Amino acid sequence: MPLSKKLKKFLLKNGAKEVGYADITNFTPKPHLNTGVIFYITYPKEIIRNMQNAPTHEYVNELVSLNTRLDELGMKCEEFLINNGYDAYAQTKKRLGTDFGEFNSFELPHKTIATRAGLGWIGKSALLTTYKYGSALRMSSVLTDAPLEIGTPIIESKCGKCTTCMEACPGGAISGTEWNYKLKRNDFYDDKKCEKYALKVSYENLGKEDTVCGKCIYACPHTQKYIK
Repeated sequence: MPLSKKLKKFLLKNGAKEVGYADITNFTPKPHLNTGVIFYITYPKEIIRNMQNAPTHEYVNELVSLNTRLDELGMKCEEFLINNGYDAYAQTKKRLGTDFGEFNSFELPHKTIATRAGLGWIGKSALLTTYKYGSALRMSSVLTDAPLEIGTPIIESKCGKCTTCMEACPGGAISGTEWNYKLKRNDFYDDKKCEKYALKVSYENLGKEDTVCGKCIYACPHTQKYIK
């Protein structure tokens, strides 16, 4: 069995919902690791269904659980590749820490690898969006030098004229501009406005300040199709 199929089968068996591979030669933070392995896990439908007044305690607890599972899966992927004779580096949350830099983003975001692998596009909410699950997912990635079957990159938005997430964002973080691969995130989305509102609404709903909200995830028409 080819390595690409073997690895995908391994990751799906260990909990991933979808897996893809991307050429990251032009923006890898580790020059010798030019291929990105991307995988995601979806939120359970019932958690998202109950997010009319997001965020909820259940959503936050699941977010933490998914992050833990993704870190574990990333390390398993790294180990799998190393055991097969390749170099690999899992971009786990534990490794990268909580210092996201000026724009609340890692040096090489998971969703950049996801779009390059063809798993989805960046919605107007600045979240990875897919036809099947909307934005009701969390992802992680592994950098490697393994020769994997690269997906076809998605380089522009599939959102069209839809502005549902923008209308659902009380913080005014979403401009409504459609993403394409040439844009930086802050060209169409204001992370500072998102963070400011998230701190407010999380205190109201959860009793403590946190940078979680989820209203745009719930609002996305593709998410709604998934949970129905």
